[in-house]
Amino acid sequence: DGGKALRRAIGDVFGEHALVQRCHRHKERNVIELLPERDRDQVRARIRAAWSLTDPLLAEQRLQLLATELDHTWPDAAGSLREGIHDTLTLMRLGITGKLAATLCSTNPCESMIEIVRHTQRNVKRWQDGDMRKRWTAAGMLVAEQQFRRIISYRDLAKLVIAIERHAIHVAPKDNVHQQIPEPVTV
Repeated sequence: DGGKALRRAIGDVFGEHALVQRCHRHKERNVIELLPERDRDQVRARIRAAWSLTDPLLAEQRLQLLATELDHTWPDAAGSLREGIHDTLTLMRLGITGKLAATLCSTNPCESMIEIVRHTQRNVKRWQDGDMRKRWTAAGMLVAEQQFRRIISYRDLAKLVIAIERHAIHVAPKDNVHQQIPEPVTV
């Protein structure tokens, strides 16, 4: 959702080349809220049209063009749109399209689970320690699990795994990709 602390934590744990897909719904909402009512539908349509493309370079060009146009009248909206554009196109760059992309480009499923965990914990007034928080969080997740459904187009998740592995091989430093195995020495 664009949280800087979350982004930094991902980088700290998974490295600078970690893939991040920003939530389209949050990005769209952040931009649209900075516009007057009369401009919202047109800008929303242009953002969604760019995200519906399959070419990430073309999509980024269209979003940058929209941001440039917004600079003249609504610079805050333009800045909001520019911030994180690259991360809104991660799935597209990986070649993930269709229903799987539509499912994964939103944080709504995660937020639903988090809200159920909060609801489960709402009456706890005296937290004893970290283990107690973990137990209540686990209990809330078990309640949320009852409402889980399959990811739409879950059969395509293998394509996502392959695309991520391909990315990891492509960005890995050359000296770490293949360990140099010394040639056998004959004496």
